[in-house]
Amino acid sequence: MAKSKEISVEQRLRALYDLQLIDSRIDEIRNVRGELPLEVSDLEDEVTGLRSRLEKLEDNLASTDSQIGDKKNLIEEAKTLIKKYNEQQKNVRNNREFNSITKEIEYQELEIELAEKHIREFRAQIEQKKEVVDKTKAHVKERETHLKHKKSELDAILSETEKEEEALLKKSEDYKKKIEERLVKAYHRIRTNVKNGLAVVPIERGASGGSYFTIPPQVQMEIASRKKIITDEHSGRILVDEALAEEQKAKMEKMFKKL
Repeated sequence: MAKSKEISVEQRLRALYDLQLIDSRIDEIRNVRGELPLEVSDLEDEVTGLRSRLEKLEDNLASTDSQIGDKKNLIEEAKTLIKKYNEQQKNVRNNREFNSITKEIEYQELEIELAEKHIREFRAQIEQKKEVVDKTKAHVKERETHLKHKKSELDAILSETEKEEEALLKKSEDYKKKIEERLVKAYHRIRTNVKNGLAVVPIERGASGGSYFTIPPQVQMEIASRKKIITDEHSGRILVDEALAEEQKAKMEKMFKKL
């Protein structure tokens, strides 16, 4: 960093205003992107959540279908037992054995009846679940399409501005090196606390840029003399005269076109 005594106040003011113009250009680029990166990130999270929900719904549907299979197997087993018990009844020796086998047959018939009832219930559940799955699939598809659109929109903006933004960020760092650290810190502090990040503004129609507060003629003359750094007592912004601002704007516009 150059020593402060080697840099005149005017040079500092020019460097500060150049830095402001560079950072304002970076702000413009980022404003073009706006909320898109956050919107894309939120959409990605939403799609991930919907896909996870769909997966659980399909697993649940498969589980219900598997339960139907289990009940069908149970019915087949019960029918096999009933057939076996019917054969055994033909060879019973007394009423007690006959009644005992009859109870086993009745039990298996009840098992079949209950299994069939469960199958009907599961099939009704499957119809309802399929409806939810279909709706969720449609919702996932719609959100995926929206995400794809937003991603391509963001990619297009990034491809147009990323290179320029990187070059401007480098320029911003280069220009900070022309200014002593205390001024850079003051500049960033003001930028954080004021509207639109404007820390260095020119005098416009007798008032500080972006403000309706008039600057006294004597103070305007001091600003125009470029002998010291003067801040607006109302906003805290660093003030530069209009002529200096116009000169630096013209210079920086040429630089921006080359990036």
